[in-house]
Amino acid sequence: MEMVTLTEKEVTTLENNLDKYDRQFIRYPKEGKVSIGIKDDTGTLIAGLAATMTAFNILYVSTVFVSESYRRAGLGRQLMLEMEKQAKALGANTIRLDTFDWQGYDFYKAIGYEEVGHYRHETDGYSEHFFVKRI
Repeated sequence: MEMVTLTEKEVTTLENNLDKYDRQFIRYPKEGKVSIGIKDDTGTLIAGLAATMTAFNILYVSTVFVSESYRRAGLGRQLMLEMEKQAKALGANTIRLDTFDWQGYDFYKAIGYEEVGHYRHETDGYSEHFFVKRI
């Protein structure tokens, strides 16, 4: 045996094999995305959110961003409420997300997300937090 660097084709093969394996355990697979944004009066995107359905009726939120000059004005809350509404329409019963300590930690707690885990990396000076909300 030898350790090798994989080609893109080999990575795709591994991903397909894992997907095939996982399908034995995943009941009721769902597909769908939520991609929403808020634009100002000039048409400039000032806030947005992206999320994807994953296994077991879970919507994974990968991106939430509000431009700095618009923060603390309720836009993040509006995005999250709309996302939750769309998540229900997609068949989600759980939303999950992760955030670094300097991002939305307090925000997610304030809007009803439950922290289910975290870790701190002392050498690199950050912590990451994992949240869920059952809807």
